[in-house]
Parts: sequence; C-alpha cells; structure tokens
Amino acid sequence: RYSEADVGALMEHGVPMWEDWSPAIAHNKVMVIDGGTVITGSFNFTKAAQKDNAENVIIITGSPALAHVYATDWRWRRGLSIPFDDQAKAWKEKKLALGVYPTVSLKQARERRDDARRQIAAGVDPSAERKAAKEETDPECFEAVAREWFAKYSPSWAPSHSDKIIRRLERDLFPYLGGRPIKAINAPELLTVLRRIEARGTVETAHRALQNAGQVFRYAVATGRAERNCAGDLRGALAPVKESHYASVTEPKAVGELLRAIEGYQGDAVTRAALKLAPLVFVRPGELRRAEWAEMDFDKAEWRIPAEKMKSRALHVVPLSKQAVVILRELHPLTGSGRYVFPGLRSLTRPMSENTVNAALRRLGYSKQQMTGHGFRSLASTILNEQGWNRDAIERQLAHGERDAVRAAYNYAEHLPVRRQMMQAWADYLDGLMRGADVVPLKRKG
Repeated sequence: RYSEADVGALMEHGVPMWEDWSPAIAHNKVMVIDGGTVITGSFNFTKAAQKDNAENVIIITGSPALAHVYATDWRWRRGLSIPFDDQAKAWKEKKLALGVYPTVSLKQARERRDDARRQIAAGVDPSAERKAAKEETDPECFEAVAREWFAKYSPSWAPSHSDKIIRRLERDLFPYLGGRPIKAINAPELLTVLRRIEARGTVETAHRALQNAGQVFRYAVATGRAERNCAGDLRGALAPVKESHYASVTEPKAVGELLRAIEGYQGDAVTRAALKLAPLVFVRPGELRRAEWAEMDFDKAEWRIPAEKMKSRALHVVPLSKQAVVILRELHPLTGSGRYVFPGLRSLTRPMSENTVNAALRRLGYSKQQMTGHGFRSLASTILNEQGWNRDAIERQLAHGERDAVRAAYNYAEHLPVRRQMMQAWADYLDGLMRGADVVPLKRKG
C-alpha cells in the first residue's frame, strides 16, 4: 500500500485517490476503488477527462464506469486487491469488465467489484468463472439453437460458405440475441438488430442475416423450441438491395487488350499462370485458387473438381483446352511437387490468397470497377451466349446451381461432348483476340 506521505504527494499532483484514503474527494474527482476499478463521481466524466489537470495521469474515456487511470510517474497499476510492490513487477495484470455506464450504476459496479473480490479471496479467477458460465448456455437460447443448426447443416456446405455464415452470426446476431430464449424473440426485436447492420451501410449483409435468422427459427420450430418463425414477418421491412454485378470486360476488343496485358504480366510466375488460366476455364475464383494437381488428368484433358469444393455440392468437370494444358504443364515443374496448383506466396501447403488475382489485375491497371477475378465468368458467359452456343451447355460449364440435389449429383457429364468442343473453340477465339485478329466465330447450337 502507499504510505500517507505517498497519498499526499499523489493528491498534490491531482491523481485520484482510493476511496478509503480520501473519501472527501469522491464528490468532485474520479474515485479509484481499492484495486483500481474507476467509477465516476457526480460530474461530467468526459469533460473532466479532457482537462489537463493531472499531467501524470492518463484517463481513457468511452465507458466511464470502466475507464482506467494510470499514474505514469508513480508505481500504480490496476488490479483487484493486488498491492504494488517490488515482487509485483512479475505479476500478470488481469482486467475484468463490470459493465457500461450508465447501464451499470455506481452501486451495481461496486457490488460486482465486491463479488469479484470474494471470488479472488476464495481462490477463484472471476474472469475464468465468467467464461465458464458463458459456455454453459441455455439450450433454449438463440445462440445455442443457432450453433446446433449450424453444426447439423454446415458439413454439407463449402468451407468458405460455412465461415461466412458463422462469422455473420457471431458478429451481428449473437451479441444482441444470443442469450435470449428463442421462443421469446419477436419480429420487432429481430428488426432492431437488423437495423444496426443496415445502419452500417451493409444492406445486403442485413438481408443475409435475416435469411440466416429465418433458417435458425425454422429449425427451432421443427425441434419444438419455438412456436413460429418471426423472421417471416419482416419480409419487405429492410431496404432493398441494389442489384450489382461483378465488374467484367466483355467487348471483344477490350478482351484482347486484357489478354495481352496478362501475357505481359511481370509479377510472380504462379500468379501469371493463374491469370492466364482463368479466362480459359472460367471457374469461380475460390475453385481456381484451390485447384489441386491430383484433380488434373492431362491424358483426358480434364479437371475434375470434387463436390465438396463446389457451390452446388456436385462434382464438376472442366474440359481442358490445348492452351490450358500447356499452361499447366509449364507450371508443373514449379509447383507440381506440392498439393496445390497455385500455392500461396508464403507457404506451399496453403492455396493462393483470395486477393491474389484481383491484386494482379489492379497491378495491370484494371480497377475493381473494370475487372475482377469473378469477371472472367461473366466474360465467357456473355460472349459464348452471343456466339450461339447451347445455353444449357454454357450453364452446365458455369456450374450454375442445380435446384434438384439428386439430379445435380448425376448430371456432371451432361452436354460434355458439346462442352469439350466449346472450351477448345473458346480458347482458340481468345488466342485470336490476343493477337488482335478480327475473329468471327461460327454460330453453334450443339
């Protein structure tokens, strides 16, 4: 503990005192309760914190009931009933949040502080106790039901899709609805949470969060933990999403310029290969960057992407043109000893970053409003349809979702002969555009 002389010196420097040393200053200064939890007195804490009345004190504002004071010229630190001495230098500082002012009153903060002291005296870590209590969630609360729903259905989703959903739940819904009994949540309460997302300017995310909430509520109804899906009552309650498409170059002359720029790319050889292959196979960016050598069959000129990697959850066959095979064979000496065709720059055991292709396009001078990695799909779809190729063959090659899951599992080879012909003709057409030739492809109905 500080001596009385130390206390007097600290007071002279304007440093707030512990209650039990100087209760008189509690009405016009910050009170530092024994151990360092800072509570406000009867004054405007924010304005007081802005005053430079204590040069050796740093006051961190924002949550007055939880703000922290550090006397930089004195050996004082925040902690629960832990006096500072020479041995304390080796102690690990731990902080415990007591609530947010004014939601948590001064009286409540003191009570919580006293509870924490009693736990420490009994040899219990209050922060660990709180964490354990959180883990023992009510099986009827929204978070418990949502996690159960996620655990049941996520194994059938693509990993990237699963990650997006759980992050959305944890970031946007659980903090506000997680501990609430799911049967007690109503439409206005859910809408209030969604409005927070909407207010950030992320309207599409708000709609997706509503969709996920609806899936959780439907699961709760099916498992007998809710009587109805209140998310259904919010149809039309959110601002509409402005339709947008991935930026893409589709005019033939501009496509030729893009291909010539890619051919002259001076960056990493693996990235250059990915850029060159992307327009020839027009798969989704995630499917391209996670391509594995084991999926390639040069003899059959095929790339077979496993169902678990596909958005449609069905095997997808990509016929490889002669040009695509050349690119892959040239790349094989560089990355063929590893798992991934396009490994990351920092690790051969992980696939290329999802931003690598887009970053390369920016380096080539194409803004995100002009071209993206996903834009190669729009490029191919637009031109192939204009050329008159069989629309079903184009859609199958784009692996656009099949609503019938059983049919999707068996139709991966649908239109395959036409698709092989189309993919080779497409590669030849792109070669012509890159050379600057005036290419007029034959119309094909296949």
